[in-house]
Amino acid sequence: MTDFANLPDGLEPPQDDGAARHLEGRSLPHVSLASTAGGTVDLGALPGLCVLYCYPLTGRPGTSLPGGWNEIPGARGCTPQACAFRDLHKEFVRRGVAHLFGISTQTTAWQKEAAERLHLPFALLSDSSLVLQDMLDLPVMDVDGEALLKRLTMISRDGRIEKVFYPVFPPDRNADEVIAWRDTHS
Repeated sequence: MTDFANLPDGLEPPQDDGAARHLEGRSLPHVSLASTAGGTVDLGALPGLCVLYCYPLTGRPGTSLPGGWNEIPGARGCTPQACAFRDLHKEFVRRGVAHLFGISTQTTAWQKEAAERLHLPFALLSDSSLVLQDMLDLPVMDVDGEALLKRLTMISRDGRIEKVFYPVFPPDRNADEVIAWRDTHS
């Protein structure tokens, strides 16, 4: 069984291919994404400070990861990233973050299992139809013929993207990076 909670040694970091440079300053689109908390979330209607972290996919115990997953730069680490955001959730709230969501192209049913197993205090949102990806031209990787979001984190205020972290590596330190940025950009 694969240990999803820990990053293996020797992972190749992703390179900045420039695929997210266009995002800062853009508005989040009015798109409703299915939520593991039930219902949908309209990203363009979110007031206040919002942190959205995009990730390729979460592994599931008893299910194999795609072939060569560890060799794809930036692919591995979704569970450690989610757990870091979970562990620092109260710090985000204390710093005025009104909304924190993880986003992937996985179905809500798949995400719900991960959210429950990992005891996430925030919802995961599904862009399984790639509507958000298309509207923002989010960077993707092709894995076994499936488009998966590349790992990136956006900070928005009242629907406008203020900061983008891309590429994100190592993923288990991303939540700390976001907090550090927030501390210097009140």
